Amino acid sequence: MIFALDIGTRSIIGIVGRVEEERFQVLAIEKEEHGKRAMLDGQIEDIGQVARVARRVTDKLEERLDYTLERVCVAAAGRALRTEKGSYSLEFPEVTHVTNDLIGRLESGAVAEAEGALGLSSDSRRRFYLVGYTVSSYHLDHYPMTTLRGHNGQLLEAEVVATFLPGEVVESLYAVMESAGLEVASLTLEPIAALNAAIPADLRLLNLVLADIGAGTSDIAVCRDGSVVGYTMATIAGDEITEELMRRYLVPFATAERMKVCLQEDTVTYRDVLGMEHSVTGGQLRETIQQPAQTLAQEIAQRVVALNGAPPSALFLAGGGSKLEGLRELVAEALEMDENRVALAGNNYEISAFSDEYDLNDPELATPLGIAVSAGLGLISDSYRIMLNGKPAKLFRSGSLSVLELLMMNGYSSPDLVGRTGKNLSVTVNGQRMLFRGEPAAPCVLTLNGAETAPSALVYAGDNIQFTPAVPGAPAQRTVKDLLGADFVGGVTVNGRMADLDTRLNTGDQVLTSDRPYQPPPAPAPEPPKPEPKEKPRPVRPESVPVEPPALPRRLAVRPAPPVPKSAVASQPVEEPVKSAPPVAAALMVVLNGRPLELPGKAEGGPYYVMDLLEHSGVDFEHLDRGVELKVNGAECAFTQILRPRDDVIIRYLEA
Repeated sequence: MIFALDIGTRSIIGIVGRVEEERFQVLAIEKEEHGKRAMLDGQIEDIGQVARVARRVTDKLEERLDYTLERVCVAAAGRALRTEKGSYSLEFPEVTHVTNDLIGRLESGAVAEAEGALGLSSDSRRRFYLVGYTVSSYHLDHYPMTTLRGHNGQLLEAEVVATFLPGEVVESLYAVMESAGLEVASLTLEPIAALNAAIPADLRLLNLVLADIGAGTSDIAVCRDGSVVGYTMATIAGDEITEELMRRYLVPFATAERMKVCLQEDTVTYRDVLGMEHSVTGGQLRETIQQPAQTLAQEIAQRVVALNGAPPSALFLAGGGSKLEGLRELVAEALEMDENRVALAGNNYEISAFSDEYDLNDPELATPLGIAVSAGLGLISDSYRIMLNGKPAKLFRSGSLSVLELLMMNGYSSPDLVGRTGKNLSVTVNGQRMLFRGEPAAPCVLTLNGAETAPSALVYAGDNIQFTPAVPGAPAQRTVKDLLGADFVGGVTVNGRMADLDTRLNTGDQVLTSDRPYQPPPAPAPEPPKPEPKEKPRPVRPESVPVEPPALPRRLAVRPAPPVPKSAVASQPVEEPVKSAPPVAAALMVVLNGRPLELPGKAEGGPYYVMDLLEHSGVDFEHLDRGVELKVNGAECAFTQILRPRDDVIIRYLEA
């Protein structure tokens, strides 16, 4: 027995049946609307409310069939749906026979490429689940093929369209089923399910589009050349029509929903929120919803053209929103298609489903019937359960699944399988580039039913998978001591700055060494103290006190003192000679990166080095992310090279 639930924005529909002669026989259908707006645009907002409605639908089905329902097949809405394309190729040195394992590796690589397009990483805050993928093309030695199995060739190529859903969409759906006392047997995407009911596989050689218009979302799927080539969605659907009626006639949501299905009646009576009773004609209602209906049709047309590239050969409208009077004609007009090429889904249901009790020709049954057909014809039954690390795995669709697909459906990504090698470290030592590789990742542990297996292996009902993700490798780390040795006694600079042996290196660092330890440049000599002014001598008698000559200005020649009496010569103090200031070197003129640069003379006459020009070069040596070119007069040099007048110096980033 197959039990399918369609968790819609406005209502929940349950279908129970079984497979009879390769078609799904519908035995019971139940539908119940949400008592309040517990869902928004297909996303579950009130888990408890939705779970209670799902439980009531389940109870009614169990009572009608006298059968206990424990496992359920469901579908996730296309809200926040992400669809990405991925391609991958395998090339062999000689002609190789194509096996299922090679095809699995090829498709897995393409899915991983599509996953990478999402921008996923190990630290990504948003978790995405792989819902499913469709191979859009195969190539064998550059020649297009419909299948590669059994062929021989050297170059295999595949392109896929992979579909992902945010984790919160999936987790909320599982939480509802758990609260309702049900276990999820399979989960697919609503447009995929509706497509399986409305457009059987043998019709998909044509370029056909299905637009499933619900209350909160409009899900769109495109197929051509025998496969589904893309999915998209719009957050505009039937609720926009209802909300326009609410605003225009000032009525509650439930009243507006009732008015929406009475467009063909002559007179519609309603009561507004003020408690006053009014009447309106069906023509007035149709005129009121004309503008939002056109907006809905235009949005669907734009999404279809954006995904398909052009109007399709034919388009099917499904879902409760597709029943809106006049919408089919508006969509045909927006796509500039013949009205006969736009139809309501339902005519093709009989290919894959039938019922002795119910009329299935209803576009609103596309999704619930599609969920049941997908599960039933995929032979999903109560025994179809796969355990992952001791818990039932999330299964997003029926049919064959590989280990890789199942892991990605349950939140794992390619780095969990392959692991990332730690980041490399690249530095330059005395002009020679050195590369240190990061640590390799610890490989994942993957077993299927107790035995090691490949990600491409297929899984079946009752299988048990144990998976331990790979652990990323540590990044390469080195210090100056690791490069030069603990006994190195020379001088070291890192990016022009003196460094000790414990300095940790970063990618892009420039390390230079010398035989002698570098000494910091001497501090400028202090200026000699100015002589204190002397007191003006008081007049004394020359025969008793010697006369002292006045102080002389600095750096002036000392003139002979006037003659004094011999008696005073012996007692006259001798003045110390004034010391001269240290010599200052002349300014140095060089050319730096093509521009002249004048450097003032250094105290004590010291020379200039290349490292003295770093602050003038424009290179940020504190945050280097690439190599640096050092040249003097066209020849490579070190930071410690002495500069001479008119030297042509280059200090700049290396070209990428």
